[in-house]
Amino acid sequence: MPAAKIRAKARDLGFTAVGIAPADPLEGAQFYARWLALGYAGEMHYLARHHDKRIAPAQLVPGAQSAICLAMDYYQPEPTEPTPLHGQIATYARGDDYHDLIKKRLAELWTYILTLAPEATGRYFVDTAPVLERELARRAGLGWWGKNTCLIDKRKGSYFFLAEIITDLKLPCDEPAPDHCGTCTRCLDACPTDAFPEPYVLDATRCISYLNIELKTSIPKDLRQGMGNWIFGCDICQQVCPWNRKAELATEPGYKTRPGLDNPSLLDLIELDRESFNALFRHNPAKRPKRRGFLRNVAVALGNSGAKAAVPALVKALDDEEPLIRGHVAWALGQLGGVNAREALEQRLAIEEDAEVKAELAEALDLL
Repeated sequence: MPAAKIRAKARDLGFTAVGIAPADPLEGAQFYARWLALGYAGEMHYLARHHDKRIAPAQLVPGAQSAICLAMDYYQPEPTEPTPLHGQIATYARGDDYHDLIKKRLAELWTYILTLAPEATGRYFVDTAPVLERELARRAGLGWWGKNTCLIDKRKGSYFFLAEIITDLKLPCDEPAPDHCGTCTRCLDACPTDAFPEPYVLDATRCISYLNIELKTSIPKDLRQGMGNWIFGCDICQQVCPWNRKAELATEPGYKTRPGLDNPSLLDLIELDRESFNALFRHNPAKRPKRRGFLRNVAVALGNSGAKAAVPALVKALDDEEPLIRGHVAWALGQLGGVNAREALEQRLAIEEDAEVKAELAEALDLL
């Protein structure tokens, strides 16, 4: 039977869960449209494009009958408790870029499917196409949409990537997974930036992962302290989820934490030039916000550290070529305070030409 062989091959390729859903129009499209209308996508304008394709998988693959939904675990050991001068990177981003790794495995799986059914047509996706992947995966029984909006599997939690193959092959489908969140609200209660206006709904504009990855401009001042020392992504709502007690370590070598990305030194990171930044994050997801966005995040984390030892490094970074970095460094110095911080802010204000940075410098001095 093709479905059984497809499942077996997927597992041989490292996918840890496989489910099949009908490629019918998706009920979740209405929820998605409401979410967009409420402005919860923030500056992620690409999420509003190709809505017709998100609603109906057949718009992506004419004649689509089935969606083969796949999951791949990425959980890694929790880092040791960081000191104030160390940052945190979300678990999924401490190894190789999952897009490259999973696309390669999907290509192999699709090639195998064509040996079983040469007449089949289809496309494979991971994360970057107009596909409501959580809705498809829920339909396929891979988990339920949790109150923190992550897909949760009763057996292993939520630390897994999603991918799918949409095809015109007619395959037997799995049953959707029931909701097991119950009355638990730990994820909602733990979010330091109050990013959940209601259960099952995420206001991305307040989410730490959005702020330090997707947002390309200045981070709203009222949300900076809530970001703590998260410099790329955030795992808080997953860390507190009871179902993640069962999370097993990923066996895929590519997801193993790279040296230097387990509680990285904020003082080292704030000094990264363009070349060293690109070298450190080569083929890694944390390259997405680019150096200017990443060092912006590092500056916020240093401002939240409460460590006066960070002041000399921040004073040096106050002369960075990127206005976005200088503005957040000014904020950080205002949070840490001290004579050296004040003098550096005054000196920079006297020569600063960027209007937004000047405003940050003035506000930081007002705090002191």
